[in-house]
Amino acid sequence: MTENTRVRPQPSELPPPDGEPTPARVPKPFRWSSLRWSSLFRGSSLTRPFRGSSVSRPGFDKRNQRPGFDKLNQRPAFDRLNQRLQPVRELLQPGVDACRRVLAAVTGFGWTVLALAAFCWLLAGLFGWGELALAAAVLLVGFAVACAFTIGRMNLAVDLEADPVRVTVGESSAARVRVTNLARTPALPIGLEFPVGTAVGRFTLPALAADASHDEVVIIPTQQRGAIELGPVVTQRGDPFGMVRREVTWTERLELFVHPRRVPLEPLGSGLLRDLEGHTTQDMSMSDLAFHTLREYSPGDDRRYIHWRSSAKVSSARGAGTFLVKQFLDTRRSHIAVVVDADETAYADAAEFELAISVGASIAVRALADEMDLTIVCGDHAATKPAPSLALDTFSRADFAACTLAESTGRLNHLAPDASVAILVSGSNAGFQTYAHARAHLAPEVHTFAITAERGGTMALRQASGMTVLTVATLNDLPRVLPGVIVQ
Repeated sequence: MTENTRVRPQPSELPPPDGEPTPARVPKPFRWSSLRWSSLFRGSSLTRPFRGSSVSRPGFDKRNQRPGFDKLNQRPAFDRLNQRLQPVRELLQPGVDACRRVLAAVTGFGWTVLALAAFCWLLAGLFGWGELALAAAVLLVGFAVACAFTIGRMNLAVDLEADPVRVTVGESSAARVRVTNLARTPALPIGLEFPVGTAVGRFTLPALAADASHDEVVIIPTQQRGAIELGPVVTQRGDPFGMVRREVTWTERLELFVHPRRVPLEPLGSGLLRDLEGHTTQDMSMSDLAFHTLREYSPGDDRRYIHWRSSAKVSSARGAGTFLVKQFLDTRRSHIAVVVDADETAYADAAEFELAISVGASIAVRALADEMDLTIVCGDHAATKPAPSLALDTFSRADFAACTLAESTGRLNHLAPDASVAILVSGSNAGFQTYAHARAHLAPEVHTFAITAERGGTMALRQASGMTVLTVATLNDLPRVLPGVIVQ
């Protein structure tokens, strides 16, 4: 088509002749496909986007090529209703919580009594049996009387103490619960219980007058190493039939640590590494930081350490040339790491594992007494530079774990990369290959010692591949073989 080409209008588009009326417009037939759903919900909350949505208003969506439709990320209508009901829920929440606490006080037997009463009442209404109506009334009255036993609040002060908190296996310890009535009126007898490890101690407190106190003492067995949880102390109020019971928790949990048996050891040595932050020893040195005294020069001494001022004074007093040199004390530091194997397959029985724990605890206590840095790794539990009590607490928590001695040693390499001495403790089932595999995770300059806890075996000491392997049958064998090996 050219520019001068004109489009001929269709007959339906031609204007009517002059003087003729305009014909009425014939409506098009209705089609569902032409219906725009956005027009039905215009102004409604359904066409508004979610909070945080990138769609700010209904309009033309370029990806869908459909005007007025904002995909499926619209904000539902019930969200708006939820916002309007939020103040109502906040107002009713205390009452709902109170109802939950009341319903939680009903025991299984109490719900059975209520269900039986409702069942009897229903049968009495359907069949007109007066006996069932009387039984339902008796059950409801009994339940109401049971609820009366739990009405009221008790104003008590409850203290839970353990003395001592840390003991060694075989020593005695006791837990004391003191209950004081702070109310002005006497307190009725109530039940009291608190867990002691896996057991539960139950008592019945007598009636307490105002400001009166009552103590309950429990002797805790400490024949086995571990961390025993004490508490919390819970009081119980309820009816004699057990239909309603209300419990109140008064204290927090306490832990009683039963430390493993230990044996005294001689000092492990003054240290293996010279360090500026180390501890001063009694060993003489010609080059260090801890100045000790002056002495006369001997052939071979370093001339840098000649003290010229003192030498001049002595030479003028004696009339002869005398030189004095400085003498120092060594400062050394040892970082001892104790790794106890927590692999259950490495031990013949549980008693052998306890022997290994006692060996590791004895070495750790001696290292801390020598003011050395200490790192402990035992399965899932570890401690770096701990206090003596915390070190023993770590051994009290120790238990079998799904990790080998090599994995524990690799963990040590991350916790204490500057360790100078590593002591590996395992059971009788661990051979030399087990120790060699664990030794491969340590630096070559780390002095490594392996101790095998073998009950019923013989005390032995052997050297292999630059590593010392000791065997102890009892805990008393440790002082006879260990200090002579580690002391440097």
